[in-house]
Formats: sequence, structure tokens, C-alpha cells
Amino acid sequence: MNDQGEVIKASDAEEGYGEKVKGVNDWEGEIVGKLAPGSKFNQLKIGMPVRQVTDIVGQPTDQGSYVTGKAWIPFFHGSGTSRTEYVYKGWGRLIFDSKGGFDSGANLVWIINSANESGYRD
Repeated sequence: MNDQGEVIKASDAEEGYGEKVKGVNDWEGEIVGKLAPGSKFNQLKIGMPVRQVTDIVGQPTDQGSYVTGKAWIPFFHGSGTSRTEYVYKGWGRLIFDSKGGFDSGANLVWIINSANESGYRD
């Protein structure tokens, strides 16, 4: 981030530098950066499921998934073993944590606002 709190390169953003928030159904997450002009991210709440988010902001220009360190904890069945990242050109990125157990859904846990977003994962 720069001195004005704007995220210059969203792919380099790290957790812990934004505003910690408690959202829908007690999901905890973070919002970083300043809202980009025209962005619909201001309508989102931490904890929203993927489908509800895409109904509000539309489909991403790019997306991808990855596992986290929690995936390697033996007998761990909680949330956050994998993450899905949605990228929106000129708006930023949305990160979703997997739900626990055998549920295949995911909920919004991190909003990265960035007017400089290229629209593609690097």
C-alpha cells in the first residue's frame, strides 16, 4: 500500500494490514485499501457466500483456488483449508475461505480494494 492507503498491486497484498471486521454469521475477515471508483465492493459483507457475492458484483475477470496450511493438519475439519480468489479488473480481489467438514461452499473473508487491478492472477 502507498501512504494514502491505496493498494498498488493486489497480488502482493498481505493479511494483517487492513481493517478487521466481523460479518455475516460471525465470519471474521479483513478489508484493505480504498474503494475503486465504480466498484460494487461496498455492497459486500464479510461472510457472504460465493453465489450471493457474484449476484451483487457479477462474474470475475479471473479466478483460482489454492490450499492453505490448515489442509495439512491431521483430522482438521474446520473452515479455511482452501481459498478461492476472484479478481475484478479495476476493482480488486475477493478471497473466500472454504467451509468446514464436507460442505463444498465458501464464504468471503478478505476484500482487497485496488483501482490498479489488472484483472488477472499473476
